[in-house]
Amino acid sequence: MLPPPVYSKLTLMNIEKLSVPIAIVIAGGLIAGAFYYSNLKAVQNSHNQVVKTDSSTSSLRPISSEDHIIGNPNADVILVEYSDTECPFCKDFHTSLKRMMTEYGSDGKVAWVYRHFPIDALHPKSRKEAEALECASELGGPAKFWEYTNMIYDITTSNDTLDPSQLPKIAKSVGLDVTAFNTCLSSGKYAAKVQADYDNAIKIGGRGTPTSVILTKDGTKTLIEGAQPYDSLKAIIDASLK
Repeated sequence: MLPPPVYSKLTLMNIEKLSVPIAIVIAGGLIAGAFYYSNLKAVQNSHNQVVKTDSSTSSLRPISSEDHIIGNPNADVILVEYSDTECPFCKDFHTSLKRMMTEYGSDGKVAWVYRHFPIDALHPKSRKEAEALECASELGGPAKFWEYTNMIYDITTSNDTLDPSQLPKIAKSVGLDVTAFNTCLSSGKYAAKVQADYDNAIKIGGRGTPTSVILTKDGTKTLIEGAQPYDSLKAIIDASLK
């Protein structure tokens, strides 16, 4: 049997000195790993669908004639959406909401209100696109607002990829007066309205797009964060209609 290793006092001191930075490195690695994992979970959660009843929804601006609503204004359930035209999750959710209106809108049970929530830090182009939607409404009424809105979500590939030169082309394709549209858009006359929607989205607790609120006849307000897959959205609506 080999004799046990013999360490001098100096060797032991060197080992002790070495063990301290190693422990620090290991601890740092564990902390970094935990930080990475928590951030990863946060990113995942931001993409997941969160539905909750939140007291902040009491700050929801009442629906008025200034809003863009499709469906029965006196519907049993009204979904108020705050959206960003360059958000990829909003693009997906827009498709789900159109399907919602096909299934529930024809009998007047559900209505959809569209409001603006441009996230400038991620999508600088979306604010002007929101103003374009307002110009479409001014020049063509509710029908052209929704037609223009649907087309802009269809055309953009999201994340600030829509060329601003497409905005008057979309106006032309939906039958609007392009000269009047360009005049409206360049004037910035709807910048304040877009900002008011944005401010209200923040006030009700919106932390990202899309943010929506489900309103029911009994006054219940349910905050929806994220892009609900259609089956989840349908379950919420069905529960709200009971």
